Amino acid sequence: MARIIVLSNDKSSPALPALALMNHNISYLPTEASALVNAPSHDLILLDGRTDLSEIKSLAKLLHSAGRSRPLLLICGEGMLTTLNADWHVDDFILSTAGPAEIEARIRLALETTRSGSEVPQGLHIDEASFSAKVNGKNLDLTFKEFELLRYLADHSGQVLTREQLLSEVWGYDYFGGTRTVDVHIRRLRAKLGEMESLITTVRNVGYMLTRESRSKSEAQ
Repeated sequence: MARIIVLSNDKSSPALPALALMNHNISYLPTEASALVNAPSHDLILLDGRTDLSEIKSLAKLLHSAGRSRPLLLICGEGMLTTLNADWHVDDFILSTAGPAEIEARIRLALETTRSGSEVPQGLHIDEASFSAKVNGKNLDLTFKEFELLRYLADHSGQVLTREQLLSEVWGYDYFGGTRTVDVHIRRLRAKLGEMESLITTVRNVGYMLTRESRSKSEAQ
């Protein structure tokens, strides 16, 4: 199950009717960049491009220039395909008439392509279907938030992530707790990783990073 944001201003006509038949967590927001400021944590963005093409294209380019880390798929009509090019800065498109099977395939491919761009450390396995993780074949007893934190770190392995970024992406912008929550969950994650605790590196005065090369505690020392 993916967490999907649909950016659309058309409340009377769903941009992708078949999406309602699928088992995904869907949030609908207006087609404005500011709408993403307080957006819930998500894996993928669907942009309704059926109308106002120039406005939608500008928004897609703005999201790209802002350094979005999630796939952006454009929902469009068949007649619009001739206008699509690299200047749109979208990862893929979905026809508004697409059925559940095609939508599911495009969502899956977009997420897999994004995750393949980050190198998950050897020995770490994350199963998103069961919300579980293993290190060297051993199951980790993780809470939901610990799993979400580990998954986000793994999706961005090798990248330094600030505490504020982790808080907003994992807990959501409407969470009222402070960044101390991130530190507490990182400490718990490291404890559960055991000999592989060095997977999570502290970047002083910035945040945390999941290293691309797994090391045991003895190797780190």
